[in-house]
Amino acid sequence: MLGFLRRRRLRQLRESSDETLLMHIGDTPESVYGFLEGLIEENRPDFIVHTGDLVDNVKLERRPDLRPLYLSGLRRLAKILKNSGARLFVVPGNEDDPELLREFFGDSVVEPGTVIEIGGKKFALGHTWKDVADREADFRLYGHNFKAIPKGLNAVLGVNFIFLPSGRAVRVDYPVGTDTMRGYKIWRGL
Repeated sequence: MLGFLRRRRLRQLRESSDETLLMHIGDTPESVYGFLEGLIEENRPDFIVHTGDLVDNVKLERRPDLRPLYLSGLRRLAKILKNSGARLFVVPGNEDDPELLREFFGDSVVEPGTVIEIGGKKFALGHTWKDVADREADFRLYGHNFKAIPKGLNAVLGVNFIFLPSGRAVRVDYPVGTDTMRGYKIWRGL
């Protein structure tokens, strides 16, 4: 229920604001691509930052033989992101093939630890919290695990939307089962 309310609140904020909107995603298994496409169509972000592991159900780092599956998923996600009309920033994750990312996203691929400025705010971009923890920024965008850091927005925990220049942030939960598709173990009793 909370996810629905956050999504409705996001839509209301977007409709009533002329602010620039940044969407932050990361660690995306193929099962969420349709969900992401819906969020993009609904909210029309001006910028999209993906902080790595674009096809997170394919663990390329451990299973390089799955490259054809990775390529298929990457092709599908690239089409969604490129058709969004948003300016893209893509950080390679440990499960990504940086050469393929550059082939699909060109100059939109940035190194972990890169700091960009949008709407008067500085964003440190990384795949892991370690990539951004020491960077001077208003927002530190990352994913990879469940770690939380000061000024950090973790894309594993949800899709983050940031309104600029106000800096108002809204998190929308991924669909149920996303962590399972990522291959994370289920934690019981937490």
